[in-house]
Amino acid sequence: MNPLSRDEMAQRVARDIPEGAYVNLGIGLPTRIADYLPADKEIFLHSENGLLGMGPNPAPGKADPELINAGKEHVTLLTGGCFFHHGDSFAMMRGGHLDICVLGAYQVSARGDLANWSTGAADAIPAVGGAMDLAIGARQVFVMMDHLTRDGKCKLVDSCTYPLTGVGCVSRIYTDLAVIDITDEGPVVREIIDGLSFTELQRLTPVRLGFAQRAQGA
Repeated sequence: MNPLSRDEMAQRVARDIPEGAYVNLGIGLPTRIADYLPADKEIFLHSENGLLGMGPNPAPGKADPELINAGKEHVTLLTGGCFFHHGDSFAMMRGGHLDICVLGAYQVSARGDLANWSTGAADAIPAVGGAMDLAIGARQVFVMMDHLTRDGKCKLVDSCTYPLTGVGCVSRIYTDLAVIDITDEGPVVREIIDGLSFTELQRLTPVRLGFAQRAQGA
C-alpha cells in the first residue's frame, strides 16, 4: 500500500472541481490544488485577503512580491482576475457566493463537524482566520487531510475533541487513503487507494464506514 502524496491528493481534489465554480483554497495543503486545475476549465479561485481569479504558483524567479494569498504565499493572477477590499471578500464568503471551499483539518466527525484551527495545546498559537466563515458560507466544504496523524490516530472520529470550526458542514473528505462522503447515513467510502481493502480501511478508522458499490480499489 502506497498512500497518496500531497501532490497526488491535490490532483484528486482538482478532478472534482467543476467548470465555472467559485472556489476558496484554504491555507496550507489545499493551495496545491491550484497547480492541477486544467487550463481548459474556467474555475475562479478566491482568497479571503481580497483576490479572485488566482492562477497556479509562480515559476521560480517570477514571483510578484506584492501578490500573495491569505497564507502569505506568492500566487499568480489570471487574465480578468481582480483585487478588492478584505471586507468585500468576507461578504462574498458569508453571503453564500462560493460554490466550494477546500480546507485542511485536525479532525472531522462522522456527522461532518470540522475542527481545523486549534488543537488546544498550551504552546499553540490558534488563529481561526476565515475558516469559520468559509465552513458555514460555502455551498460545499471539502476537507483535504492525512487519514492518520503521525502517531497513528485517525482524523475521522466519532466526535471531535478539538475546538470546532463548524458543525455539520463537511461534504466530502479527501485523505491519502480514501475519498469519503459525509451523508445522512454517516461516512460513505467512494474511493480507496490501490492495495488497500475496505476491511483494512475500516480497521484504521474508528467510526463505522458505509461502502459505495462503485468505490474503487476495494
